[in-house]
Order: sequence, then C-alpha cells, then structure tokens
Amino acid sequence: MNNEAAVNRKIRTQNRSKLRTTVQIGMLGAIALVLMFFEFPIPFIAPPFIKMDFSEIPVLVGTFAMGPLAGVLIELLKNLLNLVIHGTTTMGVGELSNFIIGCAFVVPAGLFYRKKKTRVNALKGMAAGTLLMAAMGCLTNAFIMFPLYSTLMGIPMDSFIAMGTAIHPAIDNMVSFVILCMVPFNLLKGIVISFITLLLYKRLRVLLKGE
Repeated sequence: MNNEAAVNRKIRTQNRSKLRTTVQIGMLGAIALVLMFFEFPIPFIAPPFIKMDFSEIPVLVGTFAMGPLAGVLIELLKNLLNLVIHGTTTMGVGELSNFIIGCAFVVPAGLFYRKKKTRVNALKGMAAGTLLMAAMGCLTNAFIMFPLYSTLMGIPMDSFIAMGTAIHPAIDNMVSFVILCMVPFNLLKGIVISFITLLLYKRLRVLLKGE
C-alpha cells in the first residue's frame, strides 16, 4: 500500500512538473512575441529590412531553466504566434529564418549550461551560440533564405545586393553581402542578448524554478 501511495505521489509530482513546464513555455513564448514588436534596424551594419529585437532573451532564459528542447519549443511558439497574430510579409521565409537562427543560438547555450550550471558555462554556451548563429545565418541566408524569398516575392537578388552596397561598397554579390552585413549583425545581436540575459537570469531563474 505504501509503495502504491509513493508511486501515486511520484506521478502527481511528474504531472505538476509537466504542467508547470508547459505553462512556462507558453508564458515565455508570449513574452518573446511581445518583444518582437519592438524591432529596429541597425543602419550602419545592415539594410533597414534586417531588424534587431530582444525576443531571444526569454527564449534563452527558458533554455537555461528547462533545457534546449524547451528553448526550441519557445522559439517555435514565438514564431507561430507571430504568424497567427500578424500574418507574414515574407511568405513565411522570415519566420523560418528567425526560428532556425534562433535555435542555432539557444541550443548550444543550453547544452553547455546543462552539463554544469555555472556562470562560466553559461558564458561559454552563449559565446558558442553567438558564433553558431552568425555562421548559420551566413549559410542559410546566402544559399536558402534570400534565394527563396527572391523567388517567392519576385524580387531580384540584385536588389538586396544593392542595399548592401549602399552600406559597404565592397559588397558585390550575395556571399559578400552575408559576410559583411549578416555576420556582424548576428554577432552584435548575440553579444547584446547574452549580456542582457546574464544580467537578468539569476532573478528570472528563481521565478521560473521556484527556488
């Protein structure tokens, strides 16, 4: 009888934990969505259609608190909510790119932090995530996202290159565009998001984990 009661308590605890995790994923996804509203360009680095926002902060916090899979789910929820509420002006290409590059940032951070939950590992993880995000952004934009967007929207690739050339005269093709515009943009974004998250995470972790 005691064994049965212990099993029931364990099941109830697991169910409560799953429910709490689900609620937190939903809450952080919603916060990330709100932060997406406050996007802004960085005109000295990239053309104005490439915009910065802080929506990766709650995704990163959730990744640290609940693991890389939770981070992926928050990232997915954020982009799905944005599609439902705002629709898309990019035929879904922008949202797909945001999801892929966001995951490239938060998953390495979560994997490093899961091994040993220290500030040093958090920093290592965010540094690794920043570098992977820059590399992934470079590759996917050059060979998938921009060509796909160009095809779907009927916008010549030369139009993107021309906007890049206006900022960096050395840009003369898509490869130089992503190297000189997208890589610095994603590196800056990763550094800023990491810094803010590091400042906020200790208090937010207490709220999330009930510690």
